[in-house]
Amino acid sequence: MDHGFDTMQLPDAPDAAAPDGSDVRVLLRLGRGSMAHFELGAGRVSQAVAHRGVDEIWYVLSGQGQMWRRQAERQETVPLRPGTCVSIPAGTHFQFRAAGDGPLAVVGVTMPPWPGDDEAYDVADAWPVGVPDDVSPGNAGLAGGRFTRRRRETLPSYGFIPGTAAPAGHPARTRADHGE
Repeated sequence: MDHGFDTMQLPDAPDAAAPDGSDVRVLLRLGRGSMAHFELGAGRVSQAVAHRGVDEIWYVLSGQGQMWRRQAERQETVPLRPGTCVSIPAGTHFQFRAAGDGPLAVVGVTMPPWPGDDEAYDVADAWPVGVPDDVSPGNAGLAGGRFTRRRRETLPSYGFIPGTAAPAGHPARTRADHGE
């Protein structure tokens, strides 16, 4: 067995910004996987990224939006709403966006545990980042609003460091500058 069992509550404030620009609240980690809560503010579009060696599975908790994924010639855009579960195998290009009045919130499991900032790399966007969404049919709920690119300030491993996922008072971690 890698570690003893642990329990924690969702942190009130984000611990860091993910490479895609979403807010990360670090949850728990074991030797073969880690878990985090990701949140993308209403009307925001993430940066398109891919992972070098980790697989992820996401489960949507709240909010509405879309996720685009591409592997070689195969690509698709799927709706995201509470109860939706999506897989993101290593090497898959992906991007997501939040619709509606509230943020898009998901829990993601990363296998193996997130190794650090070099794991994710930027790829070509499916949707422009930093400009309003396309208002074509089917995307009307995602239209409008002001989008600004936010500076990413991440820790080398999102804080997925053994022993740091404590229920309360975990070490200070860098937060993203949201800017206007």
